Amino acid sequence: GRRFRLALTTQAQRAEAARKQATASGVSAPEYPQTMPVSGYGADSGIRLEAVWLTHDPAYPDNLPALPLVRYMYTLRGELSAVYDRSGTQVRGFTYDDKHPGRMTAHRYAGRPQTTYRYDASGRVTEQHNPAGLSYTYGYEKNAVIITDSLNRREVLHTGGEGGLKRVIKEEQADGSAITREFDNAGRLVAQTDAAGRKTEYRLNIASGNVTEIVTPDERRVRFSYNDQRQLIATTGP
Repeated sequence: GRRFRLALTTQAQRAEAARKQATASGVSAPEYPQTMPVSGYGADSGIRLEAVWLTHDPAYPDNLPALPLVRYMYTLRGELSAVYDRSGTQVRGFTYDDKHPGRMTAHRYAGRPQTTYRYDASGRVTEQHNPAGLSYTYGYEKNAVIITDSLNRREVLHTGGEGGLKRVIKEEQADGSAITREFDNAGRLVAQTDAAGRKTEYRLNIASGNVTEIVTPDERRVRFSYNDQRQLIATTGP
């Protein structure tokens, strides 16, 4: 089959590339911070995916693209700022809050209006404004998130658990229907019931957390097998 190469960069490499580009253009180089902002996920190594290259295609072995299939650009703080396709055309862009690293305030697709976001003092999104479509407001309670669109339709997400194990256990839709979910003590999904009352179960390997079997509402079973690296190697069932 086809093979791909993932090109990665460090913060230092991006800073050096920016310095060379600035020198060639006769402008001052931006000052890249030597360390990345610490997030709730821990220390940031600064390594980012820069591009995805197609390196082998059995259907066209002698006609590989000269440019990467996709290319990514980042801010000085390592935030994703732009995505370019194989023609070098920017297809997505992102804007962030200068005072809060990683907090996205806007994003846009090529040829579409920009979607913007507002946040409360706790960093939770409170408004999403879409000029070409529905906009949303978000309200927060102890165990619920209330989402209201610009047509005044309301959806409620009920949550259970604490801290990193908090999960959405019930979705109340604007039409009165509901979707419910069940999780194990580790916060892993084990069952979901749709608005029609049809329940799908997910059987997990206790140690790895991998899904070993899915039982559909009509009792059909799909089983999954993994290697020692927990990678999926086989699927059996209908």
